[in-house]
Amino acid sequence: MRCPRCGSVEDKVIDSRPSKEGESIRRRRECLCCERRFTTYEEIEQSELLVVKGDGRHELFDRYKLQGSLLRACEKRPVSIKQITQCIEEITQDLEAGQGQEISTKAVGAKVMEKLRILDPIAYVRYASTYRQFQGIGDFIKEIKSLEGKGARASARPELFGT
Repeated sequence: MRCPRCGSVEDKVIDSRPSKEGESIRRRRECLCCERRFTTYEEIEQSELLVVKGDGRHELFDRYKLQGSLLRACEKRPVSIKQITQCIEEITQDLEAGQGQEISTKAVGAKVMEKLRILDPIAYVRYASTYRQFQGIGDFIKEIKSLEGKGARASARPELFGT
């Protein structure tokens, strides 16, 4: 590291400890030339994920877009911000653990639906209606019936869906 005072690259590490919940390391250093002490942080360099849109365009993966869509789907549902944040972390880790740096919007949507199906069936149907572009009530009924077949919580009012 280059000393911020004299520019020398000769220094020694005095103290080293984890910070930011173990995601980086904080190091206290002392310049061997001017004896000034300074702090540096060491982090894992994350490679950027690119999302390939339906029309072929590429854009950087945006956690805030993911968060916004999850918040909309879970609006007025008994889902905490902590659960949503955990869901975002799991989705992001799954995507980063994939084969490459490019991922399709379909793969992102599939991961979100996978997590929402477990987290909250109503939020799942809300998200699915937008993601799969439902055209009518029949699409909703079909999706709800598929949830019932996979052991999701039963509807509180089954008479609404003819079951």
